[in-house]
Amino acid sequence: MAINGDDGKFEKSLWQSAEGLRGPVESAEYKHIVLGLLFEKYMSDAFEQRREELRELTYDEDSMYYCGDDDEERQFILEDKDAYHGENVFYVPEEARWEFLIDNATDPDIGAKIDDAMRAIEDENPDRLDGMLPKRYSRIPQDTLEGLLNEFAELDLGNGKDTQDEDVFGRVYEYFIKEFARQEGHRGGEFYTPKHVVELLVEILEPFEGRIFDPFCGSGGMFVQSHKFLKRKGGDESQVSIFGQEVNDATWRICKMNLYLRGIDGNIQLGDSIRSDRFPNLRADKIITNPPFNMSEWGKDTVSEDDSRFEYGMPPSNNANFAFIQHMISHLDDDGMAGTVMANGSMSVQGQEGEIRKEIIEEDLLDAVIALPGELFYTTSIPVCLWIISKGKDSDSYRNRTNETLFINAKDLYESIDRTQNRLTEEHIQTIADTVRAYRGEDSVDDYQDETGYCKVATTDEIADNDYMVTPGRYVGIDRDTSSEVPYEVKMEELSAELREQFQRSNELQEDIEANLEELGF
Repeated sequence: MAINGDDGKFEKSLWQSAEGLRGPVESAEYKHIVLGLLFEKYMSDAFEQRREELRELTYDEDSMYYCGDDDEERQFILEDKDAYHGENVFYVPEEARWEFLIDNATDPDIGAKIDDAMRAIEDENPDRLDGMLPKRYSRIPQDTLEGLLNEFAELDLGNGKDTQDEDVFGRVYEYFIKEFARQEGHRGGEFYTPKHVVELLVEILEPFEGRIFDPFCGSGGMFVQSHKFLKRKGGDESQVSIFGQEVNDATWRICKMNLYLRGIDGNIQLGDSIRSDRFPNLRADKIITNPPFNMSEWGKDTVSEDDSRFEYGMPPSNNANFAFIQHMISHLDDDGMAGTVMANGSMSVQGQEGEIRKEIIEEDLLDAVIALPGELFYTTSIPVCLWIISKGKDSDSYRNRTNETLFINAKDLYESIDRTQNRLTEEHIQTIADTVRAYRGEDSVDDYQDETGYCKVATTDEIADNDYMVTPGRYVGIDRDTSSEVPYEVKMEELSAELREQFQRSNELQEDIEANLEELGF
């Protein structure tokens, strides 16, 4: 099967073939079946390639594996697990190798055989795979599994070393994750952030070294793009350490597999970041993340009022936006930087959340706010923005940005894919990222200049004059010397945020009334 080119035709063709085999299987179930088989194929191909390398080395007199005509010794080397693990390759036992599964594809019990294969691989690689692989194939129709096995059998991936595209398997895996997210709608958004949005965050944060943390890591896209950024810029991967946490067990598994496919070593923990922080002592250099939008019931009742993470105020129980933001801030090193996707309401909501936003701004932590175009996500039409938070504005190697915040209105920077979907092109990503770099004073770009309607650097005093609302249109779209008129779209966003706040207060009041009635026996 042809795998050349980067226009996505190969991945799309493979996806269409796999989707055509789904039959009666629900998408949420099929996701794990397909991604698990892809990962099994990857492991088996990498194993067979390493096995062939070892075989050749046993005939090489200069190799530590040389064993001359001793076929018994040669066979021992070919089955030595350490010879595979030492090269970051999973050991795959004979009953789990792809050739065995293909030979048994027409067996009515092929599903059970695949489940057994997954268990066997886990048993041989307990340190990295214990309990991680899916084992639900016995519930899938035999003809579906046979079709998938034969379809993926045509892929000659070889762990990327002998193909023109060394990341072909990673590309396929990433494409399938994206399509499953699109298909599953809102639930799919819990584990997938569009690649172009992730690329923008990574370009802005420039994670060249140190500890990279994603407390809501989903399928691991932030780590994959950070890895690609390093490779593209010639960075040293050994200078980066990866930490992540994911609340959903199935998504955590997908993330781990996604990283293994790229040879990325990371500490990815399972659990709820707010209720059960797995990295309480971690102070990261860069945090890159996309937490759930406007999440209700985030666990306020499970955290202490004096929880050190909520230094700037306790967020309301029915919206987690500022719980997530403060969680990130608490995990930043003294000069660390965080970039996160947020719902637009976070920029202008008042009340309790507005007070927290004010405190964060007064603490001089808000480095930049970027309003993004609509319809960027497959799973929601909620308009979103990027918050860039920095603890090192006064110690940055480029210039001191104390009491300054950059506002960018990038709502017009997009390419329309169809009636309901937009995307950021590479040109859009570089335009926005270069604006941030210019603001920081980096040498690689032209000097920064405010541009009416697009970008402006505002002081903390100016933000205070605007009641600590940080909607970019409020700053970039106003000629402050001649007019005080607020653009219509900015007014509407702020009114919507205020309306949401009133709904929240109404819900809280209703809950209080119901609780009081219960205490009275009604």
